[in-house]
Amino acid sequence: MSAAPSRGITSGALAGLKVLDLTLMLSGPYCTMLLADQGADVVKVEPLGGEFARTSGPFMDEDTSKLMGGSFVSINRNKQSIVIDLKTAQGKEILKRLVREFDVLVENFRAGVMDRLGLGYEALKAENPKLVYACVRGFGDPRTGESPYADWPAYDVVTQAMGGIMGINGPGPGQPMKVGPGVGDIVPGMLLAFAIVSAVRHAERTQEGQFVDVAMYDAALALCERVVYQHSFTGEVPQPQGNSHPIYVPFGVFPAQDGWVSIACPVDDFWRQLCAIMGHPELAGDPRFATLAARQSRRAEVDAMVSSWTSAKSMSELKASLGGIVPFGTVNNIQDIFADPHVAARGMLIELEQTGLERRAVIANTPIKMTRTQGGVRNAAPLLGEHTEQVLLGHGYTAEELASLRAAHVINPAFKPTPI
Repeated sequence: MSAAPSRGITSGALAGLKVLDLTLMLSGPYCTMLLADQGADVVKVEPLGGEFARTSGPFMDEDTSKLMGGSFVSINRNKQSIVIDLKTAQGKEILKRLVREFDVLVENFRAGVMDRLGLGYEALKAENPKLVYACVRGFGDPRTGESPYADWPAYDVVTQAMGGIMGINGPGPGQPMKVGPGVGDIVPGMLLAFAIVSAVRHAERTQEGQFVDVAMYDAALALCERVVYQHSFTGEVPQPQGNSHPIYVPFGVFPAQDGWVSIACPVDDFWRQLCAIMGHPELAGDPRFATLAARQSRRAEVDAMVSSWTSAKSMSELKASLGGIVPFGTVNNIQDIFADPHVAARGMLIELEQTGLERRAVIANTPIKMTRTQGGVRNAAPLLGEHTEQVLLGHGYTAEELASLRAAHVINPAFKPTPI
């Protein structure tokens, strides 16, 4: 397991990019986390009580403040935290002053929230024409396409349901099931990060900013691109079908003596190799199973043959027989992942010291590897308002102005790095 900072970490390919982060929960913070991991200077703007995810847990036992929940710690690393009450005239003015010196602003409120605050795209564009204003919303923003659901709130399970993910995920037809990880939030966040980098590239060339929008519904639909062509080509309505694949056979999860393994044979050559390893090379030449088309028509027979073979062997035996020959993997739980040498070799788990806590937090590192501008986890998630004074003083505010803003409860009190 790696200890921070990541091995070989550099300043990152996005060093120098300045991002104001008004996001909360998962989709928006995941987007800005990706930017921060690659070196962007991300300043998280929080309300006086802090972003909701701070208090949603789980917490380490020694965290008596209950302001550093696991989700927050995981996806708000490498960021600075400032506290501003944007409902006040003074708070709005602070944001406008900061926007003049930042490249990107990201938010994930419902459509119209920032406009009602007087901080929408048009108002902030007037302060900085080069600004890339980016947002992720459940059903998009009216600026890029009016949705009948524009005012609806959305979370991961809603996105997965409406965007098509649950329609094809589950044990069988008519049994929809959500995917475990919050892909309904994370995929939109990933796409928004890509969109931001694209828009920044345009702004660097033209000095022209723009409004960038990713709808969570749209992102889920894009993730389910396969069902679109299946329906348009054949007229079928794909249904959940468990761990199998609608086209490739065998392709799924099979039982072992002590767990489960995945095996994939999308091409006939892999099927031939699997047959040989199973001790039945004749099946590879049998016209009932020799081609993908033939196996598609006999899916149940094929899966039963493979399952019969795998169920008589341990996961380690199957790994020794199939690993590196046929596409294969064990079905890992998180304990297995922590112990996997691949994870250690790739530096995918990282320990971070958190102010005031004796035990280190372990979070997932960036999967993006680069030979010249390696990003990754450099700093732990910030304490609430940890950088308010530092950021504002660095952007033209005087100590007297900060004292006045503190007295008016527009920003947090003077930060003291005491244990949490």
